Amino acid sequence: MSAVRAFVDLLAARRDPGALVPRDWEGVIGVARSEAMLATLANRLADADLPPAVAALFADQRAAAQVAQRQALWEAEMARRALAPAGIEFVLLKGAAYAAAGMACAAGRQIGDLDILVLASDIRRAENALLNAGWEWVKSDPYDDHYYRAHMHELPPLIHKARDRMIDVHHTILPRTHRITPDALALISDAVTSNGGHAVLCPQDMAVHCAAHMLADGDLQGGLRNLWDFHTMTRDFAAADAGFWGKLDGRAALHGLQAAVHRAARLARDLYGATLPGGWDRQDPTDAWFRRRLLARDDWGRVTKPLLEQAFYIRSHWLRMPPAMLARHLWTKWRKR
Repeated sequence: MSAVRAFVDLLAARRDPGALVPRDWEGVIGVARSEAMLATLANRLADADLPPAVAALFADQRAAAQVAQRQALWEAEMARRALAPAGIEFVLLKGAAYAAAGMACAAGRQIGDLDILVLASDIRRAENALLNAGWEWVKSDPYDDHYYRAHMHELPPLIHKARDRMIDVHHTILPRTHRITPDALALISDAVTSNGGHAVLCPQDMAVHCAAHMLADGDLQGGLRNLWDFHTMTRDFAAADAGFWGKLDGRAALHGLQAAVHRAARLARDLYGATLPGGWDRQDPTDAWFRRRLLARDDWGRVTKPLLEQAFYIRSHWLRMPPAMLARHLWTKWRKR
């Protein structure tokens, strides 16, 4: 039995955890660690009858994840306190947003950097306010600094010198040089307020951003986690709003991201058993490459298809910038190394 398949099946509730032997658990735990989803699996199997050692590990993971989420939300509050005096509002993105909104995909989710979205017109003032509040630059290289400012969708990353926590300040959700240009103003204008008082993307935009982050702006590193986010959020949004899928389709079209969103939905169906409405539930032969990339791990959690991984790495850069710019960028990075 493939460990990565067993891991996916456990998340999708297709496999009985009681049927796994110790060697199976070693592989599943190895894959879950590699995908930064050990606490996610622990929450998924919170009520299962598990071997004592596995149960103890999972209990520790659940507790650690709860602490990490409180830290992430505290960091969001620190950002609010830094930016509010300058009149700068922001929208939480990714893991912190899921936690602030109390979403199911937040259960056990590891949250690293704090990601926020501000208006492009506020980006410089936000930068100055954060620097004055104790954040400092992570990247001091002049080329990297210029690359972020001229071509990317965010400032160079900042880290707080006392709390050692990073923040990524976005002004849109895809690089400036990307072939697709989402409507950043619509993302911010249609944001909603979570129960905790933080602004987060509206449900449709949250799903669009999740799919974009996974398929339109990345090489599928952490793909199983991002796909799990997409699967659980769309499932829950659709349960709360019968018209969600139609609204999602329209919103994806607005942002130029229909292809990524539809592919994410199909992959969620193929791996996690998502139920899709008519018009979404079709087959695409090219999805096979994405499935292979997502499942390319051995029982130790190591990547098993390095050439495929490299191909997706090249694809991610190809999507991000025109060929001439990509060649210059890769040549510059190679020389610096």
